[in-house]
Amino acid sequence: MDFRRGRTREEPEINLIPMIDVLLVIIIFLMLTTTYAKFSGLEINLPTADAAKQPEQPNEVSVAVTAAGQVLVNKVPLATPDVAAIADALRRAAGSQKEPVIVINADAKAAHQSVVDVMQAAQSAGYPHISFATQTPR
Repeated sequence: MDFRRGRTREEPEINLIPMIDVLLVIIIFLMLTTTYAKFSGLEINLPTADAAKQPEQPNEVSVAVTAAGQVLVNKVPLATPDVAAIADALRRAAGSQKEPVIVINADAKAAHQSVVDVMQAAQSAGYPHISFATQTPR
């Protein structure tokens, strides 16, 4: 028995316009309340020296670090490149000089840890003046 004979059946529909309006309001709300953080990267530009070579000062102690990690103090190689041995060699090389300047000549492929060890040895030996040698660009 169909009592609805003659009546047309109404199809259910979803009205999209109110849904789009609500989504646009949510997007606008999120855009206004969002904080934008700019993360800047660390840019390192290694310096090059165009100046003429300065004459060697008598209170300089030259420390060379090779690519293999070998440490030479005033062109004398050290048996072990640990901090204590480097500090001892720096004290011997400085002798009676009051405040020598430690000049580090590190190879471009030398490990960063080797250079830090030299800096730490200079600090433990009581020499606060450290300089790095550069070369002129080709």
